[in-house]
Amino acid sequence: RAGLVLLDFSRALAAVSAVGTYGANKYSDSGWLYVQDGERRYTDAMMRHLLEEGAGNRFDPESELLHAAHVAWNALARLELALRSLDRI
Repeated sequence: RAGLVLLDFSRALAAVSAVGTYGANKYSDSGWLYVQDGERRYTDAMMRHLLEEGAGNRFDPESELLHAAHVAWNALARLELALRSLDRI
């Protein structure tokens, strides 16, 4: 049943994946995992994109992708880092 729920988000997941692909091409594959102070920096980036969207700007001018997709990607990145840090305790 859980697989059916993910299908409901197929366009959203594709948009978030596009942000990840953009970042990998701009920086490096999996480089986001090694950003110093990643949780804070991805939180800051998430908020910047959220504020841009709130100001009526739907698309990021550099990537030409939706700010909402950047928000979601950054939220997932910070969550992943938070979960990984719990494994280190």
